[in-house]
Amino acid sequence: MYFSTTDDSIDLQKVQDDISYLHTCFIDVLRDLGEHQVIRQLEGDHEAEADPDKVSKAFSLYFQLTTIVEENAAAQLRRKLEDQHGTQRISGLWGRIFQDLKKKNRSGKEIASELSRIRIEPVLTAHPTESKRSTVIDQLRAIYLLMVKRENQVWTENEKKRIAEDIKVALSRLWKTGQVFLQKPSIHDELRNVLHYLKNVFPKVLPLLDQRLREAWVHAGFDPSLIDKREQLPRVSFGNWVGGDRDGHPYVTDKVTEHTLRRLRTEALHQVRDDLVGLSRKISISSHEVSVPGFFGEHLNYLQNVTGEAGKSAMNRNPDEPWRQFVNLMQLRVPLDDSGNPLTSTEDDRYYSRTEELQQDLKILADSLTEIKAYRIARADVEPVARKAAAFGFHMASLDIRQNSKFHDKALSQLMQAAGIVDAENFEHWPEERRLAFLNEELKTARPFVRHRKGLGDEADAVLASYRILYRHVRRYGTRGIGSLIVSMTRSLSDLLVVYVLAREAGLMVSGKDGLASLFSVVPLLETIEDLEKGPQILDDFLSHPVTRRSLNVQKELSDGRPVTHQMLVSDEVCGTAASSAQSGQNDLYQQVMIGYSDSNKDGGILASLWSLSIAQRKLSEIGDRHGIRIRFFHGRGGTISRGAGPTHRFIAGLPSHTIRGDMRLTEQGEVISQKYANRLTALYNLELLQAGTAGLTLGAFDTGDTDHDASGPADRKWSTREQYDKLEPIVSRLYDYSLDSYQGLVRSDGFVSFFSQATPIDIIESSSIGSRPARRTGKRSFEDLRAIPWVFSWSQSRFFLTGWYGVGSALEQLQTEDPASFDILREHAVHFMPFRYIITNASSAIALSDTEIMKWYSELMDDQAVAGRFFETITEEFHRTKQMLELLYGHELHERRPRMYTMIGFRNERLKPLHRLQIRQLQTWRNLKRDGKEKEADAMLPDMLLVLNAIAGGLGTTG
Repeated sequence: MYFSTTDDSIDLQKVQDDISYLHTCFIDVLRDLGEHQVIRQLEGDHEAEADPDKVSKAFSLYFQLTTIVEENAAAQLRRKLEDQHGTQRISGLWGRIFQDLKKKNRSGKEIASELSRIRIEPVLTAHPTESKRSTVIDQLRAIYLLMVKRENQVWTENEKKRIAEDIKVALSRLWKTGQVFLQKPSIHDELRNVLHYLKNVFPKVLPLLDQRLREAWVHAGFDPSLIDKREQLPRVSFGNWVGGDRDGHPYVTDKVTEHTLRRLRTEALHQVRDDLVGLSRKISISSHEVSVPGFFGEHLNYLQNVTGEAGKSAMNRNPDEPWRQFVNLMQLRVPLDDSGNPLTSTEDDRYYSRTEELQQDLKILADSLTEIKAYRIARADVEPVARKAAAFGFHMASLDIRQNSKFHDKALSQLMQAAGIVDAENFEHWPEERRLAFLNEELKTARPFVRHRKGLGDEADAVLASYRILYRHVRRYGTRGIGSLIVSMTRSLSDLLVVYVLAREAGLMVSGKDGLASLFSVVPLLETIEDLEKGPQILDDFLSHPVTRRSLNVQKELSDGRPVTHQMLVSDEVCGTAASSAQSGQNDLYQQVMIGYSDSNKDGGILASLWSLSIAQRKLSEIGDRHGIRIRFFHGRGGTISRGAGPTHRFIAGLPSHTIRGDMRLTEQGEVISQKYANRLTALYNLELLQAGTAGLTLGAFDTGDTDHDASGPADRKWSTREQYDKLEPIVSRLYDYSLDSYQGLVRSDGFVSFFSQATPIDIIESSSIGSRPARRTGKRSFEDLRAIPWVFSWSQSRFFLTGWYGVGSALEQLQTEDPASFDILREHAVHFMPFRYIITNASSAIALSDTEIMKWYSELMDDQAVAGRFFETITEEFHRTKQMLELLYGHELHERRPRMYTMIGFRNERLKPLHRLQIRQLQTWRNLKRDGKEKEADAMLPDMLLVLNAIAGGLGTTG
């Protein structure tokens, strides 16, 4: 369930009143529609004979209305607290960060000097975790806005009735709208959903984000002139995986990638043009009222000349309004043709070829306004356009290309076979030493394996076709718009070098006198516990490789956004310049490393996963330091506690402080996107948490632990960060070992996969249509092959939430038994050691959402009840043990620590239980039909079953 950081202060009476109000509106709608039996069920009469699918739909909508109420209550509470206590009242936001930095004697000048290097990059993905259709999300947003409207102004009785009627209209639409995906959404559908946020939400929020920063800055007592220029503010950009994530996704073809890149560029350029049109309407300054600055007039003449005849017409439209003429001429430079399509070549000086050229014109415009004392116009009208252009550029969001290392091995093997290389068909099984010897030899030459690039094999054809799309893109528009080549399941150095060789085949390597270099960063994705442990050595070997070092230099040199010409690819033009820049110390070289929260959790449980991630980040960062290369971590967080989710500011505060270096890149997946960003005020809050938290960790605001109002323990006994790690890291590392043994002892025991398959609705989830990607990588039913998302989704639906807490209790109990002194040290400092506090906070949230009674119901679905009973007993014993040990750490019961959270879960639980019973009955009937070979009858049940699945997900506020 997605909770705000201020939920423990929410006015429960307001929540109950608002739920009651929406409940009444909903009942009125159902009554008008004649759904009297559904009303009886919704009111608690479970004996009423109502259509099951209508009942599940009603409960689903009720839960979604409850979520609206909770989100609005949190937003209104933040406004109230800030109004009463100031911007520093809310944890994780700029006001609190600046307050904490002042306490550490950081001056405004010191902080301002660091702000411009702060960068955040949310990466939107379309993992199959969003169970709501975009049509449904739109109607829910309409109701949310009406609830905000209802309470934030004084209305007449008639106006109040009108608002209630508008809510009922939206509810009527929702009741008549299909709630679930009956067919899997296409990748184009998923791209359209991502574009909604990139076009309609983030551009409107970014100016408010800057405003929030400046307001908190002034409130903290800092000199506003220190961050007056937009170049002094933190940077924001966005990434995207839809249309580029190929891992286990056969439908992401080269054509899909090509369409995605074109669509993103088209939308970005239209946004620029629309912003300039809006700007020209505002800047109506007359040359009769003020004197035109000389530098401005000169550049105006340049723009007129470079835009030719079209420029003359633009000048004639607004005589004596040179600032408006200036912006009109800028519109003509946006590289769109008359039909609104992106130009395939921008070599004509008339058109902007890079965002920097647009930014330079905007800077001249802003400087000219400042010169004539119109600085307010520059700040209010020009700066938002410039900041949006910096964030979205001409590409909207960088598209990452991800593929599995095994897929790459097969592709290279097919290329090697086509080239007649002996034993090529067994390449993926070669020992690492042989693989490296072969790859290193190949990377000494620019000669490709083959000249023809089709008919080589499915994998080779797919990889080369997608890479040729990238080649054409960079030749036209440069490397911006394309993120990195991410290698999932990176197990060795050779897994990364294989990508260099494949890139060579498609022309994605620069050939200089010193050798080959890649245009794009090859990024290891370390996902499992084992891979995280091996990651530092893999990275050390990778950064030591000459191709990697040359590639990082080239990528830095090409980051200015210029198109990549053929001459650059076959000469020293780029390699030589990059090398000289590196020698002069001008380059900030960085290597991106992606770390996965999902598979490490599935592999080792929450404590082992989060701690191994923390240790890995520190070691990986140290490896980068030894090579003089900054490691840019890409956090692959999911939408649930088990997959890395949790309050953003606590997630950031729990990271090793020296690892992010002011740069935060992380995934926003599935239902999290709509939960965090569907409504503008909530989107602003979440982006500020991300931006301010990144700055806070970088600047040292979290050095001695969190200062939330709920932190407990002897304040005078707090340790510094160094002391915390020196004294507590060995203790938590022992817990890691204990919890890993406990968790893996369960999930890898004989019969557990069968228990999971029957005691959870995994088979229904695999039959659902909530994402375009298959639920399993190869179609096998095994622990290793099952994706982490349906694994977590299944445990949450059956109320085990096993992946969020299992192993924590056993680890703590074993430490207490074997080393009571260490346990006491941990207990005393647990809430102040943020990496560990983040673990136990998430585990306690998962415990709150679990329900042993409902677990028992699902366990009874298993055919072999002796096996089911054994596993159920083991799991419930660990549940009670974990709850007891967490309470011992905190010093009080969990429901006392977060009473409002437990109360809000209680609001939902009374209506969740009948849905769980309904799902269990459906599973019994459906599985029997499947077992008897009655596939047609079983298929007919699926729509109703998916409605219940969706309703439970809505009640819990989470899928996978």
